[in-house]
Amino acid sequence: MPNHLPSNDCASPSVQPPLPDDRGSDKPQEACGVFGVYAPEEDVANLAYFGLFALQHRGQESAGIATLQGDRLQIYKHMGLVSQVFNEGILADLQGDIAVGHTRYSTTGSSHVGNAQPVIVETRLGSLALAHNGNLVNVTELREALLDKNHNLLTTTDSELIALAMGDAVDSGGDWVQGAISAFKRCQGAFSLVIGTPQGILGTRDPQGIRPLVIGVLNGDSDSLPTRYVLASETCALDIIGATYVRSVKPGELVWITDSGITSLQWADQVLPKLCVFEMIYFSRPDSCYEGESLYSYRQRLGQVLAKDSPAEADLVMGVPDSGIPAAIGFSKVSGIPYGEGLIKNRYVGRTFIQPNQHMREVGIRMKLNPLRDVLIGKRVVVIDDSIVRGTTSRKLVQALRDAGATEVHMRISSPPVTHPCFYGIDTDNQDQLVAATRSIEAIRQHIGVDSLGYLSVESMVNTTLNEPEHFCTACFTGDYPVPVPDSMKRSKLMLETLAH
Repeated sequence: MPNHLPSNDCASPSVQPPLPDDRGSDKPQEACGVFGVYAPEEDVANLAYFGLFALQHRGQESAGIATLQGDRLQIYKHMGLVSQVFNEGILADLQGDIAVGHTRYSTTGSSHVGNAQPVIVETRLGSLALAHNGNLVNVTELREALLDKNHNLLTTTDSELIALAMGDAVDSGGDWVQGAISAFKRCQGAFSLVIGTPQGILGTRDPQGIRPLVIGVLNGDSDSLPTRYVLASETCALDIIGATYVRSVKPGELVWITDSGITSLQWADQVLPKLCVFEMIYFSRPDSCYEGESLYSYRQRLGQVLAKDSPAEADLVMGVPDSGIPAAIGFSKVSGIPYGEGLIKNRYVGRTFIQPNQHMREVGIRMKLNPLRDVLIGKRVVVIDDSIVRGTTSRKLVQALRDAGATEVHMRISSPPVTHPCFYGIDTDNQDQLVAATRSIEAIRQHIGVDSLGYLSVESMVNTTLNEPEHFCTACFTGDYPVPVPDSMKRSKLMLETLAH
């Protein structure tokens, strides 16, 4: 039996705190970040901690680390930021050759510690620890099939369903790789997975590769040590621990890392890759790399194209921190309009369960962004942002800039209008709540109170990448879903959003 550290999973859902305040954000929220490391004779828990620390932007609700050494498994997970969940004492108790880590933002399953990951499942071959980024679209039928086999579901997440499906296949006689492939073939939608087992660590992406996963190697000081491998959602998590990037896990590929090294199996037929383009323009950290360059460089190019496609006459170009800054610099280079900082971001706000009073809600934009009056006063400004979802935050931001003395406010968006909800692991509103789904660009301009408004086109967005334009999922801009979404799931999202609002 595994040796478990306390994970505080016994908290009653009826006494959970209210949802964190950035559920009202005007930005899409990422589902999570995953991290795995196979490194005998290394402090794998510490490596996982720093890897998750680098992936904190992908989810701020909960964090967890599971370690494995033979048949011994230990896990600790809790609500909060990575630095709040773990301390040196907890990490010191997490011993093993393998670590699997997860930082979460809930898109399926409610926000409480019982849904924190990694998910643990017991099998005839020992325990498995699974960390998942993405969303399944066939969750209803998979849940019903598992309930028919008398499984007692402990969470409301699709991640648990994947782990149980793998456990069933292993208990039916398969080895770890066979059990994993059997489970993956039952899943439809987006899933990048890191799975720890007593024998080794598995990594995979769905056949379309909607969510990212990369492979790295740890550079050791001793030639006698076996090669140590790392799996992570982004390359920034490799950089922080001194690992060297090798490549991305291919769509539909399984990598199996053991003391014999790393092996690869293609478990799904080759289809057209569909990496989420929002990873490129917003979700991934700007210092993470794709196709040999940082996303900072790509986002600068978006701004350069935006300046050509949607010019403006102004005195100052500024970005909405932090994600709008690279595009603002690119816009400035092409337009010739000076770049400057007109907003200062409070980087210590994070997520909070403490609700502001009514007066603070009315000026709430200043909790995270505060205008620089002496920079803005008397200026015509171009504000660059990466997206507008509902328009609520944008409207408050524009008013704050005018209150600070800006004479004109022109907004430029380095992506197309968001017109459709995502079902693959991004938390967006249902279609009725998306401002661009129900209003024209001119109506949005009036709604947020800017003097002019311009978006990047879908064609410009994908043509600016270093890959084939058709290799990206653009469903939130076009409604072209690469994996068909059942009507029941669309209705379920609408119901959940109606209850939330």
